[in-house]
Amino acid sequence: MRGPDDDLSLLVDAARAAGVIALRYWRQDPQSWEKPDDAGPVTEADLAVNDELQRHLTGMRPDYGWLSEESEADPARLDARRCFIIDPIDGTRAFIAGQEGFSHSLAVAEGDRIVAAVVYLPVSGRCYTAAADGPAQLNGQPITPSDAGIDGASVLTYRAASDAVHWRGGMVPGFTREFRPSLAWRLCLAAEGRFDAALSLRAAWEWDIAAGSLIAERAGAAVTDRRGHRMRFNSPRAMVDGLIVAGPRLHGELLDALQS
Repeated sequence: MRGPDDDLSLLVDAARAAGVIALRYWRQDPQSWEKPDDAGPVTEADLAVNDELQRHLTGMRPDYGWLSEESEADPARLDARRCFIIDPIDGTRAFIAGQEGFSHSLAVAEGDRIVAAVVYLPVSGRCYTAAADGPAQLNGQPITPSDAGIDGASVLTYRAASDAVHWRGGMVPGFTREFRPSLAWRLCLAAEGRFDAALSLRAAWEWDIAAGSLIAERAGAAVTDRRGHRMRFNSPRAMVDGLIVAGPRLHGELLDALQS
């Protein structure tokens, strides 16, 4: 039977092929439009990458389910033992703007847990990887989160997370807020200690965080939803209730400081 390492090798190859396709469109004024229901932008590049990933990955693993931001929902995935969870281009707004910080986020779930994961940034060549039984790596080198405390920590999050309403007693901790366009990349940046934490108090789509969550976990970070519960994937709604990703010390301090 195939193990996580077999799936990881497949995902790495697929992510690099996705990067080749994406870069054909990057800074070439790709066609783009807004999705219905304020779901954000999509480009012809997103769809081209998605089509190639679905063709290749499901061709290699026809018994796996498929969950992707750019595919119609397939309820059959809920009955599959393993399921691909894919964001063809995470950070589409950055991609449209010609910025470098977009990524391809590819993961395999077994049951409700992620067992293989890749986040690949094709412009910089940064390739984050992890399997359930191995280390988290960046371009083949192990990564670890920081051991920072909450005061002065660099936290990757959006502006509204600094509103007093979210924090116990209205006291916003003394962290420094930073931002990067790809949510998958934010989790990886926390995993490698370039930033101290990634935080979202909004519900997050599984395809944005599935790969990054395993990479951070295998790096040694504490990885939970915003209320401190273990993340579960391949769910009917395909959403997780926010996220806190940080070294164990900072994770605990953020969780204690948040409104329950």
